[in-house]
Amino acid sequence: MRTLSIVPTAGREGADIQRLLYKGRAMAVFTSGGDSSGMNSAVRSVVRMGLYLGCKVYFIYEGYQGMIDGNEYIKEADWNAVSDIIQRGGTIIGSARCKDFTDRSGRLKACKNLVDRDITNLVCIGGDGSLTGANLFRQEWPELIQELVNQGKITPEKANKCPNIQIAGLVGSIDNDFCGTDMTIGTDTALQRIMEAVDAVVSTAQSHQRAFVIEVMGRHCGYLALVAALASEADFCFIPEWPPPTNWREILCEKLAHSRSMGQRLNIVIVAEGAIDREGHKISSDMVRDVVANNLGYDTRTTVLGHVQRGGNPSAFDRLLGCRMGAEATIALMEMTPESEPCVISIDGNQIVRVPLMECVFRTKAVQKAMDELDWELAVKLRGRSFQRNLDTYRLLTKLHTREKDNLSEGRVFNIAVMNVGAPAGGMNAAVRSFVRMGIYHRCNVYAIQNSFEGLAKGELKQMNWSDVTNWVMVGGSYLGTQKQLPTKLMAKVADTLERFQIHALLLVGGFEAFHSSLLLSRARDQYPALRIPMTVIPCTISNNVPGTSCSLGSDTAVNEICTMIDKIKQSATGSKRRVFVIETMGGYCGYLATVAAIATGADNAYIFEEKFTVNDIKEDVNIIASKMQKGVQRYLIVRNECANANYTTTFIQQLFSEEGKGQFSTRINVLGHAQQGGNPTPFDRNMGTKLAARALEHLIVQAKEYCLPTGENQAMGPDSATLLALRGRRVVFTPLEELALETDFEHRLPIDQWWMKLRPLLRILAKHNTTYYTEAVQMGTGDYSGDS
Repeated sequence: MRTLSIVPTAGREGADIQRLLYKGRAMAVFTSGGDSSGMNSAVRSVVRMGLYLGCKVYFIYEGYQGMIDGNEYIKEADWNAVSDIIQRGGTIIGSARCKDFTDRSGRLKACKNLVDRDITNLVCIGGDGSLTGANLFRQEWPELIQELVNQGKITPEKANKCPNIQIAGLVGSIDNDFCGTDMTIGTDTALQRIMEAVDAVVSTAQSHQRAFVIEVMGRHCGYLALVAALASEADFCFIPEWPPPTNWREILCEKLAHSRSMGQRLNIVIVAEGAIDREGHKISSDMVRDVVANNLGYDTRTTVLGHVQRGGNPSAFDRLLGCRMGAEATIALMEMTPESEPCVISIDGNQIVRVPLMECVFRTKAVQKAMDELDWELAVKLRGRSFQRNLDTYRLLTKLHTREKDNLSEGRVFNIAVMNVGAPAGGMNAAVRSFVRMGIYHRCNVYAIQNSFEGLAKGELKQMNWSDVTNWVMVGGSYLGTQKQLPTKLMAKVADTLERFQIHALLLVGGFEAFHSSLLLSRARDQYPALRIPMTVIPCTISNNVPGTSCSLGSDTAVNEICTMIDKIKQSATGSKRRVFVIETMGGYCGYLATVAAIATGADNAYIFEEKFTVNDIKEDVNIIASKMQKGVQRYLIVRNECANANYTTTFIQQLFSEEGKGQFSTRINVLGHAQQGGNPTPFDRNMGTKLAARALEHLIVQAKEYCLPTGENQAMGPDSATLLALRGRRVVFTPLEELALETDFEHRLPIDQWWMKLRPLLRILAKHNTTYYTEAVQMGTGDYSGDS
């Protein structure tokens, strides 16, 4: 969880990195401490980017212990050594906790083993303890080198060749407990394992009216428990950073009893393994179970998830994060000078950044110090604004009662409405649920509009109650009903309905149609006074083709569904001889799904509309395929966006490959279809939808106070009253729709500039194509600590 407020210095973002730029250098990668899914993706990226740059790359097996033991534990890696590992959990090079490295004698042995191979650049993938050890190693390096010379174990010439060692860190930890990054490698996968278990438990708990107490990992950090509680609609959550008061037993029982009185058939309580009360006394899952069973008489069961949270195939997010971080860590190492500080490659919003390693470590330790001193407010503050907003949102959504007098609305009662527009996508229901409950909490009348604009024109509005949205967050699709339509022909009826229900603010959750529709509504305000209300769009589409956002709701769920299917397709070819797969994804004209899924599954290429290609490019792929298969590769994978080219269809590509590859390989096609829209939403989409809707509600109430007069007159006419709310780069921001219209290709329903296009060179490099890489990491300097967005 990032807690570092950092300001750009002389960044390297966008710098050209040519092939073989650092030829002759040696580097190594190792994983240390607890394993986490996504580490293999990072290892693969480090190795292949290192080879692309011309470096000699080594594996160090079994972490620091392998560095000390040397010999077969330090081996040179080649391109094929990291083939077909991106979808595997854990780490192929092993990880271990090493006591010997805490002694100087152990570090001296490690230094000797690295110097013997001219290794002076290390990528360390681990937690704060592993990174701290790497920094100490770097600080001692000159002294260790001199000691080895004095002992006659290395020559002065060798010492002069290896005067310093450079360190770049990647944080691999399922707990997301490291200050300096929004997400650590493995956290998203762990959340997915937790949610798979919780979703399964919910069905059986509902059948028998049971209460379940679910214990998740997190000895010192409650991130997993907190986000799991948000993503599962848990009734109660115990985390170490914000413990309940000592009378938590009474509070818990009151809350659970109240939910049952509202017609709820089950209760879910999430407990972090490090949960404590305000006085520091441990709270275990068994204690919570006994309190519920003994005081309320509910049939209560305990489920301890344990190490299942560490395992399984990594999520698409962790695969992509590992690829991006691994590539940037390699480049960061090559660009370092003897004066450079060790850095950690982190993610800030959607921006990859380099931050000083030890500043992050010190900040991480400060959180634990605050908790040891029972200073809970400081501990939450140090975790960062994102953690704090997760906590605030969770607390509001699980309130027992609404406010008698709301400070936000200042005593006024607003009528607010929410609707879904466009194709269904994961996270729609989560956003609607959050908006409804936050609206009710702030004493608004919340109306749900059924069936998009068709329903709005017919007056199909329902005033929502708190319990109407129970168990919505975990379900895909749209409970409200959604259609791909614009209000152009229905404008008069839409305005009439809004006037009849006296709607003061409107939230649209959906894809490109939601953005375009809201723009049309705002432009019709001169003609229809009922449209002069604040309106906000939350982009929610698997295609991620809405301007003003880095990541639309639903796209994470879709990419994970695609990865799952491609993993199975790849597995089906095990034992087959020389097979090429051409896989077609959805997305309209937007190549986001094809590109990101290709990177996350280790595909060899992705054909998209935004990057024009010809038949000669396809033939070049045929030659590359033949070349790779002559060297032992048995499988080649191409992902094609459905509208990449009207003439070079998926079938055409298959036929061309079949003709050109006669006798060398066979070709199969797979059209993934609407399965990409299905499935339960990922924790990322559930949590993002919940937080965005809560923020949109607050924004709309503030604007309704300004633009909707008590007399009934609405005056929202300016561009700031029709906005889109989304993660854009490093921050979640409201952007006026009129600004976004200037950035939009309406013919192809695309943003003119799309951030993910800069990932295309990484895709090609990791698949061994010749290209030029452009760095995406921004060099950051330390500043005031104030948390992330």
